Amino acid sequence: MVLRMIRTFPMIGISGAFFSISDMMAPLYGIILGPYIGASSIVLGTFVAIALGRPPVFAPFPVDFLPATMNAMLIGFLVKRKWVLSAVFYIVPFLLFLAHPYTMLLVPISNPSSGITYYVPFAWVHCMALVALVSPLSRRATDWVTGSSKSQLFLGLAVLSFIGTFAQHLTGNLLYETYQAIYLGNPLEALFKWWSLVFWIYPIERTIIVIGAAVFGTALIRALRAAGLANFIFT
Repeated sequence: MVLRMIRTFPMIGISGAFFSISDMMAPLYGIILGPYIGASSIVLGTFVAIALGRPPVFAPFPVDFLPATMNAMLIGFLVKRKWVLSAVFYIVPFLLFLAHPYTMLLVPISNPSSGITYYVPFAWVHCMALVALVSPLSRRATDWVTGSSKSQLFLGLAVLSFIGTFAQHLTGNLLYETYQAIYLGNPLEALFKWWSLVFWIYPIERTIIVIGAAVFGTALIRALRAAGLANFIFT
Protein backbone atom coordinates (compact mmCIF):
# COMPACT_ATOMS: atom_id res chain seq x y z
CA MET A 1 0.00 0.00 0.00
CA VAL A 2 2.80 2.44 0.92
CA LEU A 3 4.59 1.71 -2.37
CA ARG A 4 1.39 2.43 -4.32
CA MET A 5 1.31 5.91 -2.81
CA ILE A 6 4.85 6.77 -4.01
CA ARG A 7 4.73 8.32 -7.50
CA THR A 8 7.40 7.90 -10.15
CA PHE A 9 6.62 9.24 -13.65
CA PRO A 10 3.34 10.21 -15.36
CA MET A 11 1.16 7.89 -17.42
CA ILE A 12 0.88 9.15 -20.98
CA GLY A 13 -2.72 9.63 -22.07
CA ILE A 14 -4.30 9.82 -18.60
CA SER A 15 -4.34 13.30 -17.09
CA GLY A 16 -3.02 13.45 -13.53
CA ALA A 17 -2.17 9.73 -13.37
CA PHE A 18 1.27 8.49 -12.32
CA PHE A 19 3.09 5.21 -12.13
CA SER A 20 4.12 4.22 -8.61
CA ILE A 21 6.93 2.20 -7.10
CA SER A 22 4.45 -0.68 -6.76
CA ASP A 23 4.35 -1.02 -10.56
CA MET A 24 8.00 -2.08 -10.42
CA MET A 25 7.22 -4.53 -7.62
CA ALA A 26 4.30 -6.34 -9.29
CA PRO A 27 6.32 -9.27 -10.71
CA LEU A 28 8.17 -9.58 -7.39
CA TYR A 29 4.88 -10.12 -5.56
CA GLY A 30 4.25 -13.10 -7.82
CA ILE A 31 7.79 -14.43 -7.48
CA ILE A 32 8.04 -14.12 -3.70
CA LEU A 33 4.44 -14.47 -2.50
CA GLY A 34 3.08 -16.72 -5.25
CA PRO A 35 0.20 -16.09 -7.66
CA TYR A 36 -2.64 -15.99 -5.14
CA ILE A 37 -1.18 -14.18 -2.13
CA GLY A 38 0.79 -11.87 -4.43
CA ALA A 39 -2.33 -10.92 -6.39
CA SER A 40 -4.40 -10.53 -3.21
CA SER A 41 -1.83 -8.17 -1.72
CA ILE A 42 -2.02 -5.99 -4.83
CA VAL A 43 -5.82 -5.84 -4.68
CA LEU A 44 -5.76 -4.98 -0.97
CA GLY A 45 -3.02 -2.38 -1.39
CA THR A 46 -4.89 -0.72 -4.27
CA PHE A 47 -8.12 -0.28 -2.32
CA VAL A 48 -6.30 0.92 0.81
CA ALA A 49 -4.43 3.49 -1.30
CA ILE A 50 -7.73 4.67 -2.81
CA ALA A 51 -9.24 4.91 0.68
CA LEU A 52 -6.26 7.05 1.74
CA GLY A 53 -6.81 9.51 -1.07
CA ARG A 54 -5.16 8.24 -4.22
CA PRO A 55 -7.81 8.65 -6.96
CA PRO A 56 -8.50 5.70 -9.27
CA VAL A 57 -6.78 6.00 -12.64
CA PHE A 58 -10.04 5.12 -14.39
CA ALA A 59 -12.27 7.13 -12.05
CA PRO A 60 -14.90 6.43 -10.91
CA PHE A 61 -14.16 2.75 -11.53
CA PRO A 62 -11.74 1.17 -8.98
CA VAL A 63 -10.10 -1.25 -11.41
CA ASP A 64 -6.50 -0.08 -11.00
CA PHE A 65 -5.52 -3.41 -9.46
CA LEU A 66 -6.20 -5.45 -12.60
CA PRO A 67 -3.00 -4.79 -14.62
CA ALA A 68 -0.59 -5.43 -11.74
CA THR A 69 -2.67 -8.41 -10.59
CA MET A 70 -2.33 -9.94 -14.05
CA ASN A 71 1.42 -9.43 -13.84
CA ALA A 72 1.77 -11.02 -10.40
CA MET A 73 -0.43 -14.01 -11.21
CA LEU A 74 1.32 -14.75 -14.51
CA ILE A 75 4.79 -14.60 -12.97
CA GLY A 76 3.63 -16.44 -9.87
CA PHE A 77 2.37 -19.33 -11.99
CA LEU A 78 5.57 -19.22 -14.05
CA VAL A 79 7.77 -19.56 -10.97
CA LYS A 80 5.55 -22.43 -9.80
CA ARG A 81 6.22 -23.98 -13.24
CA LYS A 82 2.58 -23.95 -14.24
CA TRP A 83 3.46 -23.10 -17.83
CA VAL A 84 -0.01 -23.42 -19.36
CA LEU A 85 -1.66 -21.13 -16.81
CA SER A 86 1.06 -18.51 -17.21
CA ALA A 87 0.63 -18.62 -21.00
CA VAL A 88 -3.14 -18.19 -20.66
CA PHE A 89 -2.66 -15.09 -18.52
CA TYR A 90 -0.65 -13.54 -21.36
CA ILE A 91 -2.34 -14.81 -24.49
CA VAL A 92 -5.93 -14.00 -23.47
CA PRO A 93 -5.37 -10.24 -22.89
CA PHE A 94 -3.13 -10.15 -25.98
CA LEU A 95 -5.89 -11.56 -28.19
CA LEU A 96 -8.48 -9.27 -26.59
CA PHE A 97 -6.22 -6.29 -27.24
CA LEU A 98 -5.73 -7.23 -30.88
CA ALA A 99 -9.49 -7.74 -31.32
CA HIS A 100 -10.52 -4.50 -29.60
CA PRO A 101 -11.98 -2.01 -32.10
CA TYR A 102 -10.06 0.88 -30.50
CA THR A 103 -6.67 -0.83 -30.82
CA MET A 104 -4.26 0.62 -33.36
CA LEU A 105 -2.76 -2.53 -34.84
CA LEU A 106 -0.29 -0.84 -37.21
CA VAL A 107 1.44 2.50 -36.67
CA PRO A 108 2.38 4.42 -39.84
CA ILE A 109 5.96 5.70 -39.89
CA SER A 110 6.92 7.93 -42.80
CA ASN A 111 10.42 8.24 -44.21
CA PRO A 112 10.74 11.89 -45.35
CA SER A 113 13.74 11.23 -47.59
CA SER A 114 12.12 8.43 -49.59
CA GLY A 115 8.47 9.33 -49.15
CA ILE A 116 7.75 5.73 -48.16
CA THR A 117 5.42 4.96 -45.26
CA TYR A 118 6.14 1.88 -43.20
CA TYR A 119 3.56 0.17 -40.99
CA VAL A 120 4.93 -1.24 -37.75
CA PRO A 121 2.85 -3.37 -35.34
CA PHE A 122 2.00 -1.37 -32.24
CA ALA A 123 2.48 -4.47 -30.08
CA TRP A 124 5.91 -5.44 -31.42
CA VAL A 125 7.49 -5.53 -27.94
CA HIS A 126 4.54 -7.51 -26.61
CA CYS A 127 5.25 -10.09 -29.31
CA MET A 128 8.84 -10.32 -28.05
CA ALA A 129 7.58 -10.87 -24.50
CA LEU A 130 5.25 -13.62 -25.73
CA VAL A 131 8.14 -15.35 -27.50
CA ALA A 132 10.19 -15.13 -24.30
CA LEU A 133 7.29 -16.64 -22.36
CA VAL A 134 6.62 -19.66 -24.58
CA SER A 135 10.29 -20.33 -25.33
CA PRO A 136 12.79 -22.15 -23.08
CA LEU A 137 14.03 -18.72 -21.98
CA SER A 138 11.22 -18.35 -19.42
CA ARG A 139 12.10 -21.72 -17.90
CA ARG A 140 15.77 -20.81 -17.71
CA ALA A 141 14.89 -17.47 -16.12
CA THR A 142 12.78 -19.27 -13.53
CA ASP A 143 15.72 -21.54 -12.71
CA TRP A 144 18.05 -18.54 -12.46
CA VAL A 145 15.73 -16.79 -10.00
CA THR A 146 14.89 -19.79 -7.83
CA GLY A 147 18.40 -21.31 -7.93
CA SER A 148 21.42 -20.39 -5.89
CA SER A 149 23.43 -18.57 -8.55
CA LYS A 150 24.14 -14.91 -7.74
CA SER A 151 25.47 -14.03 -11.19
CA GLN A 152 22.31 -15.08 -13.05
CA LEU A 153 19.75 -13.71 -10.59
CA PHE A 154 19.52 -10.23 -12.12
CA LEU A 155 19.17 -11.60 -15.66
CA GLY A 156 16.49 -14.05 -14.58
CA LEU A 157 14.53 -11.30 -12.84
CA ALA A 158 14.86 -9.05 -15.89
CA VAL A 159 13.40 -11.74 -18.16
CA LEU A 160 10.49 -12.54 -15.82
CA SER A 161 9.81 -8.83 -15.22
CA PHE A 162 9.88 -8.22 -18.97
CA ILE A 163 7.20 -10.86 -19.53
CA GLY A 164 5.05 -9.77 -16.60
CA THR A 165 5.36 -6.05 -17.30
CA PHE A 166 4.04 -6.43 -20.84
CA ALA A 167 1.16 -8.61 -19.67
CA GLN A 168 0.42 -5.75 -17.29
CA HIS A 169 0.69 -3.25 -20.14
CA LEU A 170 -1.74 -5.23 -22.30
CA THR A 171 -4.29 -5.27 -19.49
CA GLY A 172 -3.83 -1.56 -18.87
CA ASN A 173 -4.24 -0.84 -22.58
CA LEU A 174 -7.52 -2.77 -22.64
CA LEU A 175 -8.84 -0.83 -19.66
CA TYR A 176 -7.67 2.48 -21.14
CA GLU A 177 -9.22 2.10 -24.58
CA THR A 178 -12.47 0.70 -23.18
CA TYR A 179 -12.68 3.55 -20.67
CA GLN A 180 -11.98 6.12 -23.37
CA ALA A 181 -14.52 4.65 -25.78
CA ILE A 182 -17.42 3.68 -23.53
CA TYR A 183 -17.23 5.96 -20.49
CA LEU A 184 -15.71 9.12 -21.99
CA GLY A 185 -17.11 8.60 -25.47
CA ASN A 186 -13.95 9.73 -27.26
CA PRO A 187 -13.85 9.06 -31.00
CA LEU A 188 -11.58 6.49 -32.59
CA GLU A 189 -9.48 9.14 -34.32
CA ALA A 190 -8.62 10.84 -31.01
CA LEU A 191 -7.46 7.60 -29.45
CA PHE A 192 -5.39 6.68 -32.51
CA LYS A 193 -3.47 9.94 -32.10
CA TRP A 194 -2.60 8.87 -28.56
CA TRP A 195 -1.57 5.40 -29.73
CA SER A 196 0.76 6.99 -32.29
CA LEU A 197 2.45 8.91 -29.47
CA VAL A 198 2.45 6.04 -26.96
CA PHE A 199 4.07 3.78 -29.59
CA TRP A 200 7.33 5.72 -29.19
CA ILE A 201 7.15 6.09 -25.41
CA TYR A 202 5.94 2.78 -23.99
CA PRO A 203 9.11 0.76 -24.80
CA ILE A 204 11.15 3.32 -22.83
CA GLU A 205 8.85 3.57 -19.83
CA ARG A 206 8.43 -0.22 -19.63
CA THR A 207 12.18 -0.74 -19.88
CA ILE A 208 12.60 1.55 -16.87
CA ILE A 209 10.02 -0.51 -14.97
CA VAL A 210 11.69 -3.80 -15.93
CA ILE A 211 15.14 -2.58 -14.84
CA GLY A 212 13.70 -1.21 -11.60
CA ALA A 213 12.01 -4.54 -10.84
CA ALA A 214 15.22 -6.45 -11.54
CA VAL A 215 17.28 -4.14 -9.32
CA PHE A 216 14.79 -4.22 -6.42
CA GLY A 217 14.27 -7.95 -6.86
CA THR A 218 17.97 -8.77 -6.85
CA ALA A 219 18.51 -6.93 -3.58
CA LEU A 220 15.38 -8.41 -1.99
CA ILE A 221 16.01 -12.04 -2.97
CA ARG A 222 19.66 -11.83 -1.92
CA ALA A 223 18.47 -10.56 1.47
CA LEU A 224 15.96 -13.43 1.73
CA ARG A 225 18.68 -15.92 0.85
CA ALA A 226 20.98 -14.45 3.46
CA ALA A 227 18.19 -14.82 6.02
CA GLY A 228 17.63 -18.45 5.00
CA LEU A 229 14.10 -17.81 3.69
CA ALA A 230 14.60 -18.47 -0.03
CA ASN A 231 14.02 -22.23 0.21
CA PHE A 232 10.77 -21.62 2.06
CA ILE A 233 9.51 -19.20 -0.60
CA PHE A 234 10.57 -21.03 -3.77
CA THR A 235 8.65 -24.26 -3.13
